[in-house]
Amino acid sequence: MTRPEYLPVMKLASAIITDEGGIACHAAIIARELGIPCIVGTQVATKTLKDGDLVEVNANHGIIKILKKVE
Repeated sequence: MTRPEYLPVMKLASAIITDEGGIACHAAIIARELGIPCIVGTQVATKTLKDGDLVEVNANHGIIKILKKVE
């Protein structure tokens, strides 16, 4: 989930991925305003992805590809 307090950090992001949310959630709206890809409602993103993982996001198809995992 995102919160308005996260906006300065979200401006640095290349994409946003969340466990919960829908088309009108805060993350989706901010991503649209920032012009970056966003995938919401994954249910497992925070369990699967860790800080430093390199991922590719295809928001048009809802695909998140892990390119490199941090050990």
